[in-house]
Parts: sequence; C-alpha cells; structure tokens
Amino acid sequence: MKNLTVENIVKACEGTLYGKDLIKDHMSEAAGVVLDSRLLQENYVFIATKGEKVDGHKFIPSVFEKGAMAVVCEEIPENLTGPCIQVKDSFVALKKLAAFYRQQLDVKVIGITGSVGKTSTKEFVAGVLSAKYNVWKTQGNFNNEVGLPLTVLQLREEHEIAVLEMGISDFGEMHRLSEIAKPDICMLTNIGQCHLEFLGDRDGVLKAKTEIFDFMNPEGKIFVNGDDDKLITLKEKWQDQLVTFGRNEGNDIYAVNEISRGLLGTIADIQGKINIPKVMVPLPGEHMVLNALAASAVADMLGLTSEEIKEGMKKVTAVSGRSNIMPLKDFVLIDDCYNANPVSMKAAVDLLQSANGRKVAVLGDMFELGEEEEKLHYEVGEYTKGKVDLLICVGNLARNIYEGAMEKREEDMTLLYLDNKEDVYSRLQQIIMPQDTILLKASHGMGFADIVSWFEKNYY
Repeated sequence: MKNLTVENIVKACEGTLYGKDLIKDHMSEAAGVVLDSRLLQENYVFIATKGEKVDGHKFIPSVFEKGAMAVVCEEIPENLTGPCIQVKDSFVALKKLAAFYRQQLDVKVIGITGSVGKTSTKEFVAGVLSAKYNVWKTQGNFNNEVGLPLTVLQLREEHEIAVLEMGISDFGEMHRLSEIAKPDICMLTNIGQCHLEFLGDRDGVLKAKTEIFDFMNPEGKIFVNGDDDKLITLKEKWQDQLVTFGRNEGNDIYAVNEISRGLLGTIADIQGKINIPKVMVPLPGEHMVLNALAASAVADMLGLTSEEIKEGMKKVTAVSGRSNIMPLKDFVLIDDCYNANPVSMKAAVDLLQSANGRKVAVLGDMFELGEEEEKLHYEVGEYTKGKVDLLICVGNLARNIYEGAMEKREEDMTLLYLDNKEDVYSRLQQIIMPQDTILLKASHGMGFADIVSWFEKNYY
C-alpha cells in the first residue's frame, strides 16, 4: 500500500507511537488494513475498535502472532509485542487513514449516491468501465462511515478507477464521506422519500446528498438523473459541470425504442450526446435502463467506444437482495429484500408486473419514513392495483399497505395480511403454485433474507 509505512500511519491518524523499537522495517509498507482480526495477514495493520459486543483490543496479542505490521488502538496493552499507535477514537483514525491513503493514489474516483438504486448503478458503472479499465468497486453494503474507508483502503496502485457507493441517513455524513473519497466524478440517482425521520423531507434529502460536492475535484463532473425534479435544480449552480441522463428526451443522454424482454432485461437505443443502437440492458425493470444510461454517460466521458460500452454492459450482474432474479424448481423468485422505501417498493412492483404467470408480492415494513410512514405505506398498497395477483403484507406498518390495496383492489386480486415473518412460510406453502413469480421486498430489518434462504433450501 503506497506510502503506508508505520511513521506515515502515525501522522495520518494523529496518534502516538509505542514500541518504535519493535518496528521490523521502517520503510516497509502495509499489505492491508482490517478491523476484523480473522482477516489479518502478514504485514497487515489491525485497527482495534470497541463494538457493542466485541472489543477488538483483546485481539492485539494474537494479531502480532500472525505477523501484523502495526496496531492502531485506543488503549495500549501492558506487554507490547509489536508497534502500537494510540489514538483517541479508532473509527476516526480509520477515516483519517483512508483519506491519507486516497491522496497517495493516482486513481479516478466515482462517488455514487441517491435515495434508490445506488448499488445497481454502481454495478452498471463498474461493469461497463471494466471493459477498458482496471476497476475497484464497493463490495456488498460497505457504503457508510466504516465501509467506505475500508473500501478505499482496499485500493491498490494497479487500480485505475474506483466506483464508490456512498450511503447516509443524516446531515453531515456525506460531508465526511466526501472528505475521504474526494470524488472526481459525482453521480446522483434520485431524491426520494428515505430517512425522512432524520432528514425531514425531500429538500432535506437533497441537501444531505449534495454534501458529496464538498470535497469534489474542482474540475470534476456531475451526472444526475434529469427526470428527478429535485436533481434538475442543480443545473442552475453546476451547469458547466452537469450531465443529465433519463427517459425524457430533454436529457443529455436518454433512451428510445425500448423493448422489454420481461425478466431478461430490456433492449434500447441510447441517444443524445452519444448514439449507441440496440444496447442490451441485462437486468429487468425500467429503472435498470436509467442505470444503463448513467453508466453509458460516464463511460463516454472516460473515452470508451460504443462497442466497449456494449461489451461492458454484458458484465453487469444483480447483487443478492437487489432485484436478483432466482429461477427455482417450479417458479421464479425476485429477491429484492435488502432494503426498501416507497420509490424502490413501487419499482419492484413494476418489475414483478413484467413477469409471466401469476404475480405474487410479499411486502413488508419500510423503516425510517418519519411522520408520514403510514400514508406512504398506504400509497404503496394503492399502487399495486392491477399489477399484482396475490399480495401478502407482513408487519405492523405493512397493514397500511394492505389497507391501501384493499381500497383499490380489483376483483381477481387476492389479499392477505400477516403480523410477522414467521407466519409467511406456512401460508406460502399453502398458496404458491407452479409458474408463479414471487417478489420479496421490505426494509432490511424485517429479515426477509431468511425467507430467501427458506426458498433456496426447499425449492432449489
């Protein structure tokens, strides 16, 4: 890791070094940085953090036995067996270290944020750019104030582009993430009704998300969904740096001649500042076309040809829990249960509508929606009219989805309400039929991933 010597780590973390005489090689650079002692390898740096259940400080002796180069910690152990860097707050030190390391690398950073679609957009951008560049991207859900610095610290000198997902729930968080990532390119997918408990309304969401510009390269580019009424207002301030993508032909990059292939994806012509005919968008749903447009816009700016963009698009795959299509023995499962808000919930219902056979939606609670949570759930229920054959609502808040659907239901729509997730298994066994397509969608805290595992165990 370039310039990550013990001395530079001390400076970056603003810490105090103990055991200087125990440094094996003062010019040696760290091979990696971890918070989990189980992941430690020879010449790694271990950052000892205090969690709710586990205190990483108790693993300091064992990581030195494994060959740790140094440890960053809040408390110095009694018997030093390797160099320890004491800091006031290990999590703050992690962010400072990542910010320092980011500055050492000649890598172009693309920061992606928004209320919905961050992960799928990241996958599209990284997949398309990989047709030309060596790309590193956020793994899993490592998009917060712990995950993002760890992602940055996984970069290596051979990487040419880093595609970083940046997620927040409150004011100030994006400011701190931007200070670490220092993005050269910023991408905003949309401004929706999420984290309203902390951000108040969509204007608050816009304010919090646009903190990503605080440490952006002054000559950087901004890519936004031009169909979003809040994001389009950024044109006034950032006109010279802003590129819009969207379904509306008034955008810089847009799609025409869209042909849906159901759960197999969409074929579309991309037009505007670029012209790419018959692009195969490999993931299903209208919202995936937006992701393809975003990726194509960035790729064009970074010098990819039309053929390279098409080739890179083929490399895009779904992430578990994010509109992941799972063909099972007798039916198809749509695993979209990583998280949920009103916008993503409606998009998932639209995706289900494009499927063949009977359409079954199992929808659960959406969290962090603030004072209007009941109304927003009710509206999702109303939205299912004519799109779902069987709707199963699970959880206290989801009762409002049930009531909204009941108000707008059509005669051939079947509705069920269940208090908790544990009741889902037995009911599904009673009512699912061959050739059904089943959507699972709820906020992460509802634990719908357990239902996915149940399907995998019983129906693969």
